[in-house]
Amino acid sequence: MARHFLGIESSCDDTAAAIVSDDRRILSSVVVDQAALHEAFGGVVPEIAARAHAEKLDVAIESALRQADMALRDIDAISVTSGPGLIGGVISGVMMARGLAVGTGKPLIGLNHLAGHALTPRLTDDIPFPYLILLVSGGHCQFLIVHAPDRFHRLGGTIDDAPGEAFDKSARVLGLPQPGGPAVEAAAQSGDPTRFRFPRPLLNRPGCDLSFSGLKTALVRERDALMADKGGLTEQDRADLCASFQAAITDVLSEKARRAIAVYLAGNPRNPAFAVAGGVAANRSIRAGLETVSSENGVVFSAPPLALCTDNAAMIAWAGIELDRIGSKGAEPLVARPRWPLDDAQPALLGSGKKGAKA
Repeated sequence: MARHFLGIESSCDDTAAAIVSDDRRILSSVVVDQAALHEAFGGVVPEIAARAHAEKLDVAIESALRQADMALRDIDAISVTSGPGLIGGVISGVMMARGLAVGTGKPLIGLNHLAGHALTPRLTDDIPFPYLILLVSGGHCQFLIVHAPDRFHRLGGTIDDAPGEAFDKSARVLGLPQPGGPAVEAAAQSGDPTRFRFPRPLLNRPGCDLSFSGLKTALVRERDALMADKGGLTEQDRADLCASFQAAITDVLSEKARRAIAVYLAGNPRNPAFAVAGGVAANRSIRAGLETVSSENGVVFSAPPLALCTDNAAMIAWAGIELDRIGSKGAEPLVARPRWPLDDAQPALLGSGKKGAKA
């Protein structure tokens, strides 16, 4: 008989709950979006996000149970994101999960949010270990070889801004709405990706590390030059800037993926596969570039459905199932963690402080 896990996710600005079975069925997946609460501020306000999570977690969980036609007594275990993320939101989710576990007597597994993304291809496509994955989102960008549900080897990552962060900042300076990724992608559809020759950072250096901060600065310079020359931006100017910016990010990720695939294939995996996950994986231009690189290297390409690219609780429930299968109880102790690298054997990409490595 299939076992069912309740997943709870609250690491940023989406309050999510889902029920997933260990035979890979998503019985329900509820995401309560906070976009309207943060719109006026041009980005996510941690205090507002934490308060909204506290108010909506029970609503999301009740809705997920109702959609699955189940009660808490039918759940076999509870999985919760316990980091990394905005600490107020993570605390809200962890405390809710703790309360449910105590009240029901169900096992509780604390999950790394990034592991949820990294294991999503196992849920959607049953990809065998080991596989290569690019985690690319608003706060993270890294190439990982996934050897097991609890074993990840980082090949490289961003040394400054993540692509999603670069998209958000660029949308802001161009007067586009947040979240920036979808806004830039939409504007780019009518733009000329060759009009502005933006830099392709770190392509002149070996390895799989990435950088996007300078790319954002280059876009600001082009915008300022246009405004000084014309007194403002036309819609076509904005579209061309977006298209050229998106093309630069796509080129960088594609070339770095090519390098990461070469390192991965040197290990002679039996069933080579390359996956992409995270919010920026929803960008069609980036997906197409990565799929082309995979095809050129004879590697199976996997990208989750768009609904499973952005933050969701189905991936957290599934990650809990994966850990449960190998007898792991997840994070010990189960506490909220603002920082939590998947591969803590590697040097920190973004430095380290009292709260631990950032990435």
